[in-house]
Amino acid sequence: MFNEIKESILLSIEALRSNKLRAFLASLGVVIGISIVIMMGWLLGGLDKAMQDTFSVIGTDMLYVDKWDWTEHRNWRSFRNRKDITIRQAEQLKELHGSAEYVIPNINQGSTTIEYNGETYVGMIAVGTTAENVHTPVGNLQLGRFFNELEEEFGSNVIVIGHLVYTTIFQGEDPIGKTIKLNGRPLRVIGVVQKRGTMFFDMIDRQMFLPIKKYAGIWNVDKRSMSVGIKAGLDNNLDEVRNETIGLMRIIRNLKPNEENDFSINETKAFEKTIADIKFKVYAVGIGMTMLAFLVGIIGIMNIMFVTVTERTKEIGIRKSLGAKKRAIWIQFLVESSVLCLIGAFLSLVLCSVIAYLAATYLPLYFPEIGFLLPVLPTELFVIAAIVSLVVGLLAGLIPAIRAANLDPVEALRFD
Repeated sequence: MFNEIKESILLSIEALRSNKLRAFLASLGVVIGISIVIMMGWLLGGLDKAMQDTFSVIGTDMLYVDKWDWTEHRNWRSFRNRKDITIRQAEQLKELHGSAEYVIPNINQGSTTIEYNGETYVGMIAVGTTAENVHTPVGNLQLGRFFNELEEEFGSNVIVIGHLVYTTIFQGEDPIGKTIKLNGRPLRVIGVVQKRGTMFFDMIDRQMFLPIKKYAGIWNVDKRSMSVGIKAGLDNNLDEVRNETIGLMRIIRNLKPNEENDFSINETKAFEKTIADIKFKVYAVGIGMTMLAFLVGIIGIMNIMFVTVTERTKEIGIRKSLGAKKRAIWIQFLVESSVLCLIGAFLSLVLCSVIAYLAATYLPLYFPEIGFLLPVLPTELFVIAAIVSLVVGLLAGLIPAIRAANLDPVEALRFD
C-alpha cells in the first residue's frame, strides 16, 4: 500500500511537470478558494487582537455608568430622551458604593478647541475627572504624571493629554510644562497618556484629563451628563459590583420596581456582540466566496483529471493487463488530484503570507485604525489549508479515478 502511494506520488509529480501550465490553470480555483479561507482566518485573528486591545483600554475589571450605550446605535433616540446623570448622582454613587475599589466621576466636553502658539486645534475631548483615574488604564502614561488629589481639590490649572493630542499639537516636542488654552483658560501640560486607540474605540486618544473642579470653572457641568467609571479591582468581583451599581443607581434615580433602567452599564462584554456581528459577516461573505471558488476549482480539476484519464487510457490498459488492481488505479488518480490541490495550497500560503506581511507593515502607516492586522499568518491556518486542499483533491479526483479503474483492459489497449 505504501509503495503504491509512493509510486503514485512520483508519477503525479512527473505528470504535472510535463504539463505545468495546465496544472497551474487547473489549480487556480483551489488557489483562490484556499486564499479566501486563509485571509478570512487571518482577518478574524486580527479582530481577536483588536478585541483584546479594546479590553485592555477599557479595563476588564471596569464598569462605566452612562446615559448612553456605547455599542447600541439603533435606539439612540431613546437614549437621548433619558435624564442626564448629574454630578450629584455621581457623588451619591461614590458615597454609597461598598464593593467597588474606586468610583470615578467623569464629564466630557466634545469638540473642544485648543489654542497653542497662536494655532487653533479642534475635535479634541476634554474630560473632567478625579485623581483616582490614575488607577485605571488612563493612568498608563507615556510622559510625565497624572494630577494628584491636592490638585484635584484646588482645581489646579493642570491637564493630562491623550496621544493624538500630543502628536497633533506638539509633533514630537516635549510637552511637559507647556501651556495650552481650553476655552481661553490656560492649562499646564503635566502628562501624556500612552496610545490606546483601537478600531472599536478610536476616539480615546483625543481625550484630555483635567481636575473636575477646573472643568466646572470652564464649562457648565449642569448641561452635560456625567459618566461614572467603577473599578471592581478583581474580575471575579465584577458581578457583585455590577449588581450593586445597578441597585444603587435605581435608588438614586428614583426608579420604580416596574420601570426599566434609564442608564447603561458599559463594560468589555458590551463589545462582544459587536465583534460577534463583525465575525459573522466575515464568515458569511468568506464562506460564500470560498464555496464558489472551490466549486469552480473542483470542476476545473475534475475536467483535467478526465482529460488525463483519456490521455492515459492505453497506459491504464497496459497496467491492468499486467495485473494492476483497481485500487492501484484509484490511488494513482486520487493522489494526482490531491498533489495538484496541495500545490495550490502551497501557492496560496506563499501569496497570503506576502499579502499579510505587506498589509500589516504598510497599511497602518496610512490607516492607523487597522493596526490590529497581524504580520504573519497563524500556524493553524497552514494545517487548515493542507486539510482543505486534500479534501478538495479527493472530491475532484474521485469520479475520474473510478472511471479509470473501471476501464476494460482490452478496450483500453485498443484506444488510440
